[in-house]
Amino acid sequence: MTTKPDPASVPCSILDETAGFKYFPRMLGKIRLMEQGMLWVELHGNLGKGADSWCTGFLHLDYEALRVRVLEGGSDEEIFAWCEAKGRPLNESDRLVWNAFVSKLGWNDHLSPMLEKRKAESGLAGRDDIVTIPHYVDVDEGRLE
Repeated sequence: MTTKPDPASVPCSILDETAGFKYFPRMLGKIRLMEQGMLWVELHGNLGKGADSWCTGFLHLDYEALRVRVLEGGSDEEIFAWCEAKGRPLNESDRLVWNAFVSKLGWNDHLSPMLEKRKAESGLAGRDDIVTIPHYVDVDEGRLE
């Protein structure tokens, strides 16, 4: 976006994994940071929407139920085990499909226009090396140059 966040106010990268499943630790981090009143304001509007909704849908869970479980405490791994018990267990093919999907968001897909818009708003329109949402987010949140 236009202002860089305090590193303490952003969750980990979209590409970080729990149990071989990308995005999950980011979603849990956003829930925890929001509860602590620390989440970067730019991320508030998409809580439970977008990738959060796609992820919980893929797991066959309700976002609000997951949020409640996260706030009860526990490690990401414990919460992921709960997700598999309450939603559905994932196999290697499931992980492969999800990880490929989330890793390539914005690359020649329905989010490409949004990626270009966000890059322009952030002064990154000339960065032809940023071709996915995960890469953009890592640059925007200060993890990458």
